[in-house]
Amino acid sequence: MLSKQMNKRLTALALFLANASTCALAAVYELPADGSAVVGTDSRVTLSSQDTLFNVARRYGLGYPEIVRANPGADIWLPGERRDILLPSRRILPPTPHEGIVVNLPEHRLYFYPKPRPGETPVVITYPVSIGRMDWHSPLGETRIISKERHPNWYPPESIRLEHAARGDPLPKVVPPGPKNPLGEYKMRLAVGDGTYEIHGTNNSVAIGLAVTHGCIRMYPDDVAALYAAISVGTKVWLINEPAKIAYVDGKLLMEVHPPVDAEGQTTKLDLEAMSQKLRHALGQDTGAIHWDLARKTLETATGVPRVIGLRARLDTSASNAP
Repeated sequence: MLSKQMNKRLTALALFLANASTCALAAVYELPADGSAVVGTDSRVTLSSQDTLFNVARRYGLGYPEIVRANPGADIWLPGERRDILLPSRRILPPTPHEGIVVNLPEHRLYFYPKPRPGETPVVITYPVSIGRMDWHSPLGETRIISKERHPNWYPPESIRLEHAARGDPLPKVVPPGPKNPLGEYKMRLAVGDGTYEIHGTNNSVAIGLAVTHGCIRMYPDDVAALYAAISVGTKVWLINEPAKIAYVDGKLLMEVHPPVDAEGQTTKLDLEAMSQKLRHALGQDTGAIHWDLARKTLETATGVPRVIGLRARLDTSASNAP
């Protein structure tokens, strides 16, 4: 699990990195025909001496904190020539309807379910995002897109202007489109709160995957451009807080855990007892067994990589049916 100190360190590092020119590779997965909630496959890549974790993350449609969690000990600046890095691309889908947009805050990830045309196989497209930080929380619940805008102006709220002024970095009342505009080239407004919550681009791509925004959802510039073109006003949006996702696959109980966040988007402790109850609920009436030591380790490390933590029992009834 990333500590608050680690999250602050990564945020500080992000402020000094230049934006990468490499385009992110959108992750597109066919929805399993059997109704399984698991998509994708983890892969590995061997780094060159020129690679940084940020560049690799951008190239493969990840936020670099995802790679840090999946590869403990990797150096964000110099991961090492010829080092083998795990790319965490196997995912348990969020427990929501498979439509519209879903943003899972602890995961720092957005899922988009485009409506398939007749004869098309349903897919999900997923992108890394940044979420709210400090006392700027991202709201939860079901909402929708109420407007779209290309090349938006940014009108900093008075609270944000005061924050910048206190740092000696005063902001104008209106920031026009361009490299200094933190909204990037596209924004989509949500029908929650006072209407100030948005999904938008960024002029600081290196911060994708961190809790650094003022309540909004930020995306890589190329990702937000693709999403903007694919959705319409009225698209449903779910904002959820699910640090642990659970699914059965081929009789195996998988759990994918991300560092939990509080109402302000900050990393917090995971409630192990609440998660234990959730696991028991996942089993339901099934006859199965959870390896609790593995489950607790998975919860505590929160690598974001799905792990097998239990098995569904296969009852042998042949003995009782024997003559």
